[in-house]
Amino acid sequence: MATNIHATLGHVTRNRRGQVIGQRAGGFRGCCVWLTGLSGAGKTTLSFALEDYLVGRGVPAYTLDGDNIRTGLNKNLGFTPEDREENIRRISEVAKLFADGGIVAITSFISPFARDRQQARVLHESAGLSFFELFVDSPIEVCEQRDVKGLYRKARAGIIKGFTGIDSVYEKPDHPDLVLKSSEWTVSECVEKVVSLLVKQGILSVAMCINIMELFVPGDRVEAMKAEAEDLPKLNITLVDCQWVQVLSEGWATPLTGFMRESEYLQCLHFGCLLDEGVVNLTVPIVLPVSSEDKERLEHAMAFTLVYEGKNVAILRHPEFHAHRKEERVSHVWGTSNPRHPHIKVLLLFNPHHTDTSQH
Repeated sequence: MATNIHATLGHVTRNRRGQVIGQRAGGFRGCCVWLTGLSGAGKTTLSFALEDYLVGRGVPAYTLDGDNIRTGLNKNLGFTPEDREENIRRISEVAKLFADGGIVAITSFISPFARDRQQARVLHESAGLSFFELFVDSPIEVCEQRDVKGLYRKARAGIIKGFTGIDSVYEKPDHPDLVLKSSEWTVSECVEKVVSLLVKQGILSVAMCINIMELFVPGDRVEAMKAEAEDLPKLNITLVDCQWVQVLSEGWATPLTGFMRESEYLQCLHFGCLLDEGVVNLTVPIVLPVSSEDKERLEHAMAFTLVYEGKNVAILRHPEFHAHRKEERVSHVWGTSNPRHPHIKVLLLFNPHHTDTSQH
C-alpha cells in the first residue's frame, strides 16, 4: 500500500462542473447505475440502450462494460475470487470518478458477490453520490439459450472453470433498487423503467420519461368523474380553448399536466422553454383566458368543470389565477404589439386573466 499520500480537494464544485456539461437547472446529476446479473442476462444490451437514450436527450452518460474493461484497465486480472474482487473494486473507483464529474456512470458487470456490490455502494454514497443497484433478472435457462459467446457451452464441457451460475456462485441482490425482467420485457420497456427510477430519485426530470403524459380519465373512473363534473361550478370555454384541452389531454404538451401556471407561462414567454422539470422547449403559451367576473366567481373553488357547447369536457383542479399580460405576450411571440396584426388583434380582445390548473 502506498504511503505518504495526501488527497487534495479541487476548486471546482459539482454544480459548477455540471453547468459546464449541460446539466438541468436544478444542478448536478452524476450517479452510478450498476447493472448486475448472470452472463447472457442482457446487461450489456440494456446498458448501451440506456446510454444511447440519455445521451440522445442531452444527459452525459457513459457505459463501463465488463468485457471492455478487461481489454484495458483490468486486462491483468483473471477470474479467481480475488481477481473478481479487485475487478469490481477498480471499476467502482472509476465509476465514482465519472459520477463525480457529473456523468451518469452505467456499469455492466456480473459482479456475483453481494459484498463487492455493497462496497461499491458505500464508496459512492460516502462521497455523496447516488448509487442504484439494478438486478437484470433472467433465468439461467434463458441465458444458456442465448449464449451468444458460447461460454455456457464451454463451462458445461469443463473447458471454462469457475463460471458464474455453473460452478461458481452468483449471489442475487436482496434489496436491489430495481429488478429488470429482461427475459419478459423488451429492451425499451427495461430502459423506460430505469428512466422512471432516475426521475423518481431526482436524477432526471419528468420530461425525460419515455411515455407522453396523457390526461384522460381512466376507464373505471369515467362515470364517477361525470357525476362529479355535474356538481362542480362551470366555466364555458371557446372552440380554441377546447382544442387546447385536447392537446393537453393527448399528452402533446408533456410535461404540462394542465394549462400553464404563472411561472411556466413566464418561462415560456421569456425563455421559450420550461425550466422547472429540466429544460423543455416550449415556445407557445398554453393558457386559459377568463374574465374578471369568472375569476371572482371561481377563484376560491378547488375544482370546476369546463363546458363547451353545453357538454362537460374536463375538470380542472387547484386553479391559480394571474394576469394575462397580453401586451407582454404578443411582444415576445410576434416581436410587435401592433393591433393591426390579425393574430394580435384577436389576442388583445381576450379576457384579462388566466387560470392555470391540473386537468382531468
